[in-house]
Amino acid sequence: MGKKGDLSNFERGMVVGARRAGLSISQSAQLLGFSRTTISRVYKEWCAKGKTSSMRQSCGRKCLVDARGQRRMGRLIQADRRATLTEITTRYNRGMQQSICEATTRTTLRRMGYNSRRPHRVPLISTTNRKKRLQFARAHQNWTVEDWKNVAWSDESRFLLRHSKSRVRIWRTQNENMDPSCLVTTVQAAGGGGVMVWGMFSWHTLGPLVPIGHRLNATAYLSIVSDHVHPFMTTMYPSSDGYFQQDNAPCHKARIISNWFLEHDNEFTVLKWPPQSPDLNPIEHLWDVVERELRALDVHPTNLHQLQDAILSIWANISKECFQHLVESMPRRIKAVLKAKWGQTPY
Repeated sequence: MGKKGDLSNFERGMVVGARRAGLSISQSAQLLGFSRTTISRVYKEWCAKGKTSSMRQSCGRKCLVDARGQRRMGRLIQADRRATLTEITTRYNRGMQQSICEATTRTTLRRMGYNSRRPHRVPLISTTNRKKRLQFARAHQNWTVEDWKNVAWSDESRFLLRHSKSRVRIWRTQNENMDPSCLVTTVQAAGGGGVMVWGMFSWHTLGPLVPIGHRLNATAYLSIVSDHVHPFMTTMYPSSDGYFQQDNAPCHKARIISNWFLEHDNEFTVLKWPPQSPDLNPIEHLWDVVERELRALDVHPTNLHQLQDAILSIWANISKECFQHLVESMPRRIKAVLKAKWGQTPY
C-alpha cells in the first residue's frame, strides 16, 4: 500500500479532502492507496501550516556551485574564452572555501548553457575597410536577386594535400557564435603543399576552374582575364549588362589589368568591391563545398596531380541549385552587413 517518492500537490490535496470529509486515517489510506503514516503526516502538515505543497527538500547531493558561483564562473569565461577546463577550475577554486573538480566545472558550464566550440574564422577588418563595406552595402541595398543574377563571381583558392586541425576552442552559449570575443581573425597568406585554382560562376552557370601552376602575378592573371573572363562575360551577358566581381588582391589591381578592363568597359562592368569582404562573395561557399567533398573522398589524393584532378571533378559536379541558392542569398548578405554596422557577418 505504500507509495514510493513524495506525493504531488494534487495527491496531498486528495488526502486533506478525504480527512476533512470525515474519513478516518485507515479509511483514507484504503481509499487512496497510501500508507496510514503518509495520510497522518500529510494531514498534520496541513493542519499545522495550512499548505498542501511538499515541505520536503529535494533529494540528492547539494549543488556545490550556487547562483553566486555560477556568476563567478561566467565572469571567468567572459575574461578568457579560450581557457581550458583545467584553467577554469583552478581559477574558480582560488579564494574559495570549498573547491570543485573539473567534472563539476563541466556540469556547471553546461547547466549555464556554455559549450566548447571551435571559433568562427573571420577576416581582420580595419576601420577604413569597415567604412568601405558599409558604403558598398548602402549602394546595393536595393538590388534584387534579378540584379545579382547579372554578376559573375570570381576568386582564387588553395587546397592542401594535408590539413592541419585547429586546436583552438572557445566557451560560448548557443547565441554567441558571432560575438567578437568568440571569433578568430585571419589574414591572407600564401603557402605551399597544395594546388591553387582560380574560378568563376554566375547564377546562370558555373564558369571555368583554372589551375595555377605558380604564384599568381599580374601577367598570369591577365592571361586568365583575356582567355576565360572575357569569353564568359560576352557569352553570358551579350547585352553588355554584366558585372564582373574580383577582390582587391594586388595582381587584380595591377596597371596592366586595369588598362585591359578599361579597353573592354563597353562589354561589361567591373564591380567595385570592398576590401576584406569574403563574406559577401558567394564563391567562398563553393570553395567550402569543394573542401568538404575532398575530405569525404574514400581514397584521398596522395600527390598534387591527383589533388588537382579531384578538385576539377568536384567543381564540375556542383549542382545548379547550390550555386543559384548562393547568388539568391546576396540581398540577405547586404542586410547582414548593414545590421552588423559594417562589421562581421555570419556568412
